[in-house]
Amino acid sequence: MTIKNGRLTNITPRAQRRLIQEVTKDPTTTSKERQASLATVKVSVHDSIIRKRLGKNGLHGRVPRQKPLLSKQNIKPENILMIPKTFGKILWPGRFAVVNGTINSAVFQKILKENIWSSVSGLRLKHTLVLQQDNDPKHTSKSTNEWLKKNKMKTLEWPSQSPDLNPIEMLWHDLKNAIHAQKPSNVAEFQQFCKDEWAKIPPQRCKRLIASYRQRLNAVVAAKGGPTSY
Repeated sequence: MTIKNGRLTNITPRAQRRLIQEVTKDPTTTSKERQASLATVKVSVHDSIIRKRLGKNGLHGRVPRQKPLLSKQNIKPENILMIPKTFGKILWPGRFAVVNGTINSAVFQKILKENIWSSVSGLRLKHTLVLQQDNDPKHTSKSTNEWLKKNKMKTLEWPSQSPDLNPIEMLWHDLKNAIHAQKPSNVAEFQQFCKDEWAKIPPQRCKRLIASYRQRLNAVVAAKGGPTSY
């Protein structure tokens, strides 16, 4: 069966198997790219049909997270993080942990319990540390606040919305690019690639990011709490 532009409204079992194999091998691919791939074997099908067929086989598309917009409330002077003199003493958690499933308040607290003190010990830091985290609900929930208080853990005051401040975001960017280039074929391989690539990050890269922290803070203050070039 075809539609007016000559493209199929259905897909053959053989083409479907090819489709599933390609998407399983490279989950970051798009329906348009798969449409072009099928065209090389003379299968013309609309990209919406490709998405539906993949969905029926448990392969669902996702849209990359966009940088959040800042509201007028969020860029008020009282919500702008001022430059602390102790910025170089802040611990950006050093241990990489792989978590399966959704992270809620309970899971987040478990991550802190199992990783934060081992990072402090491994980096030979004192237990008088300041934890940096954004204002995600699981970070600011009542139970998490109680856990932090019980464990005498101080947190760094943070603007309502600011994806520009945390240097570790650049490390996540590096990690994503490295993983994308390797094209893991399953979850176990993906997790192993993550651990391997994380271990390869040069110490100098981390030092440069920490050194840029004052500039990041200055940029946010100069932008009066709005987005910056970082």
